[in-house]
Amino acid sequence: MDLVLNLADDYLLDKVWARLLPLDGHLPYASLSTANFTSITYLQQSAWPRDYIPRQIVSLSVITLMGIHILYFLFAWLSYKFIFNHEMMSHPRFLEKQVKQEIQCSLRAFPAMTLLTLPWFQAEVMGYSKLYDNVEEYGWTYLVLSVPFFLFFTDYGIYWVHRLLHHPNLYRTFHKPHHKWIIPTPFASHAFHPVDGYLQSVPYHLFIFIFPLHRWLYLGLFVFVNFWSILIHDSDMVTGHALEKVINGPAHHTLHHLYFTVNYGQYFTWADRVGGSYRQPESSLDPMLEIKKQS
Repeated sequence: MDLVLNLADDYLLDKVWARLLPLDGHLPYASLSTANFTSITYLQQSAWPRDYIPRQIVSLSVITLMGIHILYFLFAWLSYKFIFNHEMMSHPRFLEKQVKQEIQCSLRAFPAMTLLTLPWFQAEVMGYSKLYDNVEEYGWTYLVLSVPFFLFFTDYGIYWVHRLLHHPNLYRTFHKPHHKWIIPTPFASHAFHPVDGYLQSVPYHLFIFIFPLHRWLYLGLFVFVNFWSILIHDSDMVTGHALEKVINGPAHHTLHHLYFTVNYGQYFTWADRVGGSYRQPESSLDPMLEIKKQS
């Protein structure tokens, strides 16, 4: 997020803050340094400089809210339009006006999730993470291997967070709202209690405070994980493909929504296999069969 904030400051927010809170009698200067960047400067300055924490918090809040809305509606709409099987909306357990309810639930969750996530983003902006810019610092081999490392680390972390959220003491309050969607659409991907959504995001934030990761790669992976979360909520039960026993795809997550206590993983099946919660997708479990019975 420090990268996004720096770019936003360079091309927009410096001007916005200078207009909202101008610094009277200032002098132009050549460069402006933050924890991680030396940046473009403007002759007009704000009374709230870039390293002023209240400004950073407000800027991060706005950027995060705008970003999650754009990612959610863009990817969920694309998946809903071109991938999701609309016949699934005839399933007896598909709720009346469910898509509208999923969107409303997501929009209610976003502000609180943003507030909960801000300390991670603020720490990142202040330079406490292990994000780096120069590929040569750790080499190309590490850069490439850091992708599967990130996915395996976060997958295992999410597996246990997700499984703990199914504990009776936590489930009713925090995770049950997401399981309202027995036959989910892509718009259900972010339709959960904000504490649920935040807790399942913690492994993504934690990783960069423990292990080095290239700054641009982290941004790309952050977009990818949001896309993947949307993709696995399309109620697809395509089975028999080569990676079915390795990748935790839409069919696996469809079974999770149908049966609740199986397939907690995010990307891979190995954590579920080790934890004894794996259920193999089979054509006989396809919720589409229930629709065909009614036809």
